[in-house]
Amino acid sequence: MEYFEEENPEETTQNDPQEQDEVFLTVTEDIRSYIYETAKWTKFLSIVGFVVTGIMILFSFSAEALISTMNGKVGAANNPWAALGGGFLTVVFLLSALLYFYPSLLMFKYANSAKQAVLYGDQPALSEAMSKMKSFFKFWGIITITILGLYIISFLLGIVAYLGAGSVAA
Repeated sequence: MEYFEEENPEETTQNDPQEQDEVFLTVTEDIRSYIYETAKWTKFLSIVGFVVTGIMILFSFSAEALISTMNGKVGAANNPWAALGGGFLTVVFLLSALLYFYPSLLMFKYANSAKQAVLYGDQPALSEAMSKMKSFFKFWGIITITILGLYIISFLLGIVAYLGAGSVAA
């Protein structure tokens, strides 16, 4: 014997927290001024980031010349960068520039969307701005976790090397 229970739509919406009235935040004039001020500084920092990225890209293409100059001054045997080669350094510098460009782009997009949201009361633009801010902090959070992990690995490898060197000397 099958049992079917008929749902009452009114009871479902009353018991389901997602179906209840949405909570709306109020953006006061103080908050608008804070967002606008943040957008101005963020735009400035993003433009500086774009300029630094450009300098890093230019520098990456001069890595070969830099290594050659250093070899001429100190000799290839005394130049630790010579073993890596110009091509490797170019790739490393280009990856570093890309790593620096992405957060600058997120900040630039945040600044433009936040400014539009504040000036025109544009709710979708504010949502877009907050999305870019979330992505920016998520990116730097992942980078921070990665760097901390590398520090921990380096520290542990240093301890292992120290203990290994101590047992060889004994």
